[in-house]
Amino acid sequence: MTDADEHIALQTRVGSALEEFVRHETQLLTAIHTDLQPVARQLEIVVAGGKRLRAAFCYWGWRAAGQPDSDALVKAAAAMELVHAAAVVHDDLIDDSALRHGKPSAHVALRAAISERSCARAGGRALALLCGDLLMSWAGQLFTSCGLPTAYLSRAHALWSVLARELIAGECLEVLRTGGEPDATGSLQVIRYKTAKYTVEHPLHIGGALAGAPRRLMQTFSAYALPLGEAFQLRDDLLGVFGDSRRTGKSTSDDIVGNRPTALLAETWAAATTAERSELRGLLGRPGLAESGLLRVREIMRRTGAPVRVEDMITQRGRAAESALTLANLPRDATRALTHLATLALAREH
Repeated sequence: MTDADEHIALQTRVGSALEEFVRHETQLLTAIHTDLQPVARQLEIVVAGGKRLRAAFCYWGWRAAGQPDSDALVKAAAAMELVHAAAVVHDDLIDDSALRHGKPSAHVALRAAISERSCARAGGRALALLCGDLLMSWAGQLFTSCGLPTAYLSRAHALWSVLARELIAGECLEVLRTGGEPDATGSLQVIRYKTAKYTVEHPLHIGGALAGAPRRLMQTFSAYALPLGEAFQLRDDLLGVFGDSRRTGKSTSDDIVGNRPTALLAETWAAATTAERSELRGLLGRPGLAESGLLRVREIMRRTGAPVRVEDMITQRGRAAESALTLANLPRDATRALTHLATLALAREH
């Protein structure tokens, strides 16, 4: 079986665990009242699909520590995907993004459930917020009910607090810095806490902790995870402006219209002329920015060489993650899987 086949097989197992769990929970939800059916349906949509990278990192954190394959561990790893689903719902709500994977984002879709009311927009946002909260609660519920012994689960208990704190810190830092003067150091800090840690480091650490991994192995996980997680988000930033929206399923104007503190914008600002900075001040963060304005921002980004420098940052971080694996002396199957996951995370068009 190839590395790709192994990942697809794990992806299928994670998907099945999530489908079973979400089906049971949404049945309990709608049993309260049938009016909750649109909410239940949206929860199912948000959780469905995806590459299941976070679950895979958790699984291979467990395997890298010498533990065998385990259906209970797959369920525990699947909880990472519910954390991601919660983050996606909240992120789209904060950014007021209309699309996710080519479909209406949760707050837009839920607006339709009350479209005939004057409060439809606010109501859709409120329902999405509550969905995100429930998804985070579900993550803890699935994790603790996965079937692993309580002694194993207790090893990872404290890491859940770290995950939540650092994820929320990253989201808050992004909000606090949105619209401010672009700064490369600040942007990379947001990337690390908002994405890098909960996408790669925390899942690996949780899988390793469940397995009883020694401190040295956990340090190896961080040496691999942090540069890879940062590179993952840097790739996302590039795709968010220069990607094909038909493939990414997201608008390529959101980061520009939202004037978000991305590394791409920070690199652009640092190399822009005084005149270009003046133009950017008039274009970034403008609601309803015309296509000509979007094209001009992209033109300035290309002129300053910012996309190339961000691409170089991705390459450097990918090499750092690869080097950490080479030096780690992990079990062969874990090394192969983590190498493949790094490729999936970085060599993507959506």
